[in-house]
Amino acid sequence: MFDLEIPAPAKWCWPTFVVPGQNIKEAIASMPGQYRYSPDQLVKAVEKVVKQGIGSVLLFGQTDGHKDNGGSQAWNDHGAVQQAVRLLKQAFPQLTIITDVCLCAYTDHGHCAPLCADGSLDNDAACECLAKVALSHAAAGADIVAPSAMMDGQIAVIREALSENDFKQTLLMAYSTKFASACYGPFRDAEGSAPQLRPGMPADRKGYQASYANPRNAIMESVLDEAEGADILMVKPALFYLDMIQTLRQRTLLPVAAYNVSGEYSMLIATARQGWGDLDELVRESTMGIVRAGADLIISYWASEYERFFGKA
Repeated sequence: MFDLEIPAPAKWCWPTFVVPGQNIKEAIASMPGQYRYSPDQLVKAVEKVVKQGIGSVLLFGQTDGHKDNGGSQAWNDHGAVQQAVRLLKQAFPQLTIITDVCLCAYTDHGHCAPLCADGSLDNDAACECLAKVALSHAAAGADIVAPSAMMDGQIAVIREALSENDFKQTLLMAYSTKFASACYGPFRDAEGSAPQLRPGMPADRKGYQASYANPRNAIMESVLDEAEGADILMVKPALFYLDMIQTLRQRTLLPVAAYNVSGEYSMLIATARQGWGDLDELVRESTMGIVRAGADLIISYWASEYERFFGKA
């Protein structure tokens, strides 16, 4: 009688990938059951999600246009994400639409910020670019913008830009405690956003994502984002960092989101396909771990199959 329950579908968010074009539904090999969608096809996919009661979707975009040092296609008003937001808002007015605000899929080097001449990241320039992306998403109708670049001060700059442009109702979900994790491989495959290897350029994102060996600094990142005006805080990944979800839940009164990332998703599928575990049970048990840790919002690729895994849980 005292058992916890899996949250209702309204407290789930389905992350998905939107690409330019029409009539595109492209399977992602490293994430079985997930696809890249053009905006028109995404509307069809989201209809199934909405019918299950899922409360929100999180959109990640790509470009077939020119990639440059600053990722300028990310704030193109006619970009795939911006188009998808408009179509989804028209089709599903009550659905909460969250957009990922980053540059890595739009830069020609795969990092989340423009690079200086010496190959280092230009943090301040990145914040200005991210503000432009957030404004373009808000103008398209996004309910929540979610900056994931992990640049210092990005929440404050975006909050100010939203306020100055009369988007005061647009919420900010911060990827506030985002670890430099080995669990992002399938996502980077899906998004085409892996950092390039070039002389003088950082080989990875460990310089601006949190170290999994430094939990105090990781929580401090969330504390700073809250002070800068974030409305929702996030821990990413989820399953490898349940202690961080619990710690953050105890530290803040803001809603805490947990991102059950691509590697965690694909890992369970691979285990089941090897015959080493039942997928339905693995999904339910691992999700309950996230619930026990204290997450208010679960961002998970399992959301698109909520009825299968949790309809009778």
